[in-house]
Amino acid sequence: MTRKGPAIYIKICGLSTEASVDAGVAADVDAIGFVFAPRSVRFVEPELAATLGRRIPAGIERVGVFQNASLTEVRDIARRARLTTVQLHGTVEDADVHALRDEGLRPIRALSAASFAEFRASARPAERLLLDAEEPGAGVPFDVTALGGHRPTGFWLLAGGLTPENVAERIRALSPSGVDVSSGVESERGVKSLARIAAFVDAVRAAYAELPDAEPTDAEPAAAR
Repeated sequence: MTRKGPAIYIKICGLSTEASVDAGVAADVDAIGFVFAPRSVRFVEPELAATLGRRIPAGIERVGVFQNASLTEVRDIARRARLTTVQLHGTVEDADVHALRDEGLRPIRALSAASFAEFRASARPAERLLLDAEEPGAGVPFDVTALGGHRPTGFWLLAGGLTPENVAERIRALSPSGVDVSSGVESERGVKSLARIAAFVDAVRAAYAELPDAEPTDAEPAAAR
């Protein structure tokens, strides 16, 4: 898939219907996420995710979102749901990240803004990261001061309470590699709004185009390949 314009990575998460998946594809996002945390209102069965995933072109990542899941569970669901990428919240072992990557999956390690400082202080391999609020999917932005003035140095996604109305301000403040949204594009909890998905993507691309170091590209982000 060839993209024109600023190369910011956009992930729409918590999808569960054909219409919402089609809206993400039409908006030319980089990743579409399915939630496999059983307590989430956005939970889907792996078989439904696999069916919906057939509507997603090869250039868009199919992401599974997990919370404190075992390596065995992640592997099983990734296979059944035909995922390309796994987003890991909660307790995550470095060895599990390595194992999943070695098996051909693309891990994203999700951290709260507060826990990023501890993670940053440890010797870790280069990873794709996602910084979120303490309660993922709750629609609450995190306090940027929790980062202590530091941001990830590699590829990282900003999440936590993003909406079409506030995403431009958050991009200007933190200059992430990409953004991840779920509740901010819903008409009610767990129900995606097709209009808000389109509005969010437009707001993200407009904001990123205004950043001093934003450059147009004809290629998709390396993380999506």
